[in-house]
Amino acid sequence: MTAPTTLPSGLTVRPATLDDAAAVCALLNEIDLLEIGRADTELSEIQADLKHPEVDLEHDSWLLFDDGRLIAYGLLWDESGGERIDVEYFTLPDRPQASGHLLDLMEARSAERAAANGAERAVVHLHLNIAPTVDLGALRGRGWTPVRRYHSMVRPLSTGADRVPEPPAGVTLRDCLAEPDRRRAHALVQDTFVDHFDFHPRTYEQWLDDIDAERADWSRIWIAHVEGLGDAAVLHTRNDRTSMAWISALGVLRQARGRGLGGHLLRHAFGHYAARGRDRIGLGVDTDNSTGALALYERHGMTIDFALQAWELTRPVAR
Repeated sequence: MTAPTTLPSGLTVRPATLDDAAAVCALLNEIDLLEIGRADTELSEIQADLKHPEVDLEHDSWLLFDDGRLIAYGLLWDESGGERIDVEYFTLPDRPQASGHLLDLMEARSAERAAANGAERAVVHLHLNIAPTVDLGALRGRGWTPVRRYHSMVRPLSTGADRVPEPPAGVTLRDCLAEPDRRRAHALVQDTFVDHFDFHPRTYEQWLDDIDAERADWSRIWIAHVEGLGDAAVLHTRNDRTSMAWISALGVLRQARGRGLGGHLLRHAFGHYAARGRDRIGLGVDTDNSTGALALYERHGMTIDFALQAWELTRPVAR
């Protein structure tokens, strides 16, 4: 395993702490402005990432400074317990030597985590804007390759056009204010997303950490019950973003597909948030999703806001 490149004079790197959340959020919003034209990162998102119990900040986070100014941020987490490791990496442009140093550290740590899991290699995934501030040529030169494309999609909302629809015959929706329904929502997420690219099973407790359950509004998470089938679909939404309401997950069991459940749940979210004064709603989708999710969203008036690319690096572990 190669040693990290030497940092140029004036640059320093250290782990993040919970107290760094505001500075990290400011950096990511500066990058958002360059990549998508608006600041779109919420402080609560960064706080949730930094406090996640599966992240060891001392070893799995990096802040890179140039004479005291934060210019890059990295975070690593391991949901697979095996070879798959996920990283986040954000950097201001035109800092190739500094960026290379941070990637050296993150890639080496990914191999360490995979080795600790008993894996023979680390398969590292990184999601970037399709036109990022990261130097893609340098990334390819390190062996990273694009493996998947995602779209962040949006739709305008209005009280006149978007009303909460009547459910199809035999379908009822309920929220997840009760603990048994929260557990049922978790089970439906696991069952409906099991065949998706990059899916990793999560226990109920892990899922609660993933969705920052301390701040979750359970009245905005719904389960669809279908007569004769039982609980068949889940809709997880959020209203804590400044720019738009957000659909975190929409999943329908395989045996319940083709009944219009997905479209009904979309329209339910549109009507619910329009009635509460939101003028936009968004979600993320894997463009190669085999369930036809992208086409469903497009049929319901959602359009691309910006695109993301998943990149992959395979690295052997040291024994």
